Amino acid sequence: MRLPAPLAFTGLLAACGGASTGAALEQPPASDAAPARGAAVAQGEPNKPDAKPAFAEQTRAPQSKSNVTLTVETIADGIDNPWGSAILPDDGAVLVTSKAGKLWLVAPGKPKTEVKGVPKVDARDQGGLLDISVGPDFMTARTIYFSFSEDRGGGKNATSLGKATLSADRTRLENVSTIFRQEPAWASTAHYGSNIEWDSSGNLYLTLGERSDPEPRQLSQDLNTHIGKMVKLKQDGTPADGNPFIGQANAKPEIWSYGHRNVQGAAIHPDTGKLWTIEHGPRGGDEINIPEAGKNYGWPVITYGIEYAGGPIGEGITAKDGMEQPTYYWDPVIAPGDMTFYTGKLFPWKGDLIVAALGTTQLVRLDIEGDRVVGEERLMSDQGRIRDVTQAPDGALYLLVDDGGKVLRVTPQS
Repeated sequence: MRLPAPLAFTGLLAACGGASTGAALEQPPASDAAPARGAAVAQGEPNKPDAKPAFAEQTRAPQSKSNVTLTVETIADGIDNPWGSAILPDDGAVLVTSKAGKLWLVAPGKPKTEVKGVPKVDARDQGGLLDISVGPDFMTARTIYFSFSEDRGGGKNATSLGKATLSADRTRLENVSTIFRQEPAWASTAHYGSNIEWDSSGNLYLTLGERSDPEPRQLSQDLNTHIGKMVKLKQDGTPADGNPFIGQANAKPEIWSYGHRNVQGAAIHPDTGKLWTIEHGPRGGDEINIPEAGKNYGWPVITYGIEYAGGPIGEGITAKDGMEQPTYYWDPVIAPGDMTFYTGKLFPWKGDLIVAALGTTQLVRLDIEGDRVVGEERLMSDQGRIRDVTQAPDGALYLLVDDGGKVLRVTPQS
């Protein structure tokens, strides 16, 4: 995931060895020219064919070809459902969460090692140890933050945010505490959300899912719950100053925005500082949003998707006064995991949004102009379900892949 803006890297990632040698993917040769744009990416018929986009290129933007050949190296494998990653700013090693409840340290050219001290997680179905991020004070206090599904008793659980100190020898978590808990807990094993992002002031955003079932999904519109919300917190887990609902009756003070389904990916735009999120839809309707304070993003009242079993969700509408439109949507879905804005120099992708796609088993690159998606490219369809994408200090990309529990390092072929 993206590191907090105040944190400066003091070391660059060394050249990688690892569990396997690199392999170039079959794509056109690299080019510094602007990407060529054509017809939309081939993706099949929509699940909701009656849906009309609210504006041009809100969906199926023109295909954009960047003409880059990718080299892929496996630097670790055998991790049980890797979910989130954070690059340590002192030497470029990577912390990788396993949904099963383990935390791993991965350093290129070395065997992965387990970091002990992770609290107990509820790892049923979609739950477990989820996202991880280094704190703004990592270089002085070695603080890390992590999200997980926490057993709350009586068959119920919910997303919680933990804080800890990474020991100096990087073998365990110390001073572990839980600083925020999603309320209410629910008897569900799905839709935890769970992405951590930092703003330039050292506050964090945490995404919280709506728990999937028909009853709790309605609570995405209820400001007196954390269900289906984006929250903004201080480093101690209390509401960030300036949150839109502080002091309002029957509203949680931690809430930043609401009406979300299951946001598992987020990133801060490197130029504007705006938070961008990517959200799982049902059958159709994966969304990119730019959540603003106090605004309603519509779920489950408006959506560009349908029920998994078929048929409309609610009234089957895609727009309503007082509810925000997504910046971009997919139908059929890509089932997005994490995403990041590319800021490096290795790839000719500066400013582009790079998305991990579970459903289509691809890396998706989006051309961004202002607050709009104007082009789309599909890459890497042969590695399996890509869960997470993180940019290394040297501009390489680290990917977490479900298949084989792999950590991949991706660079352009020279």
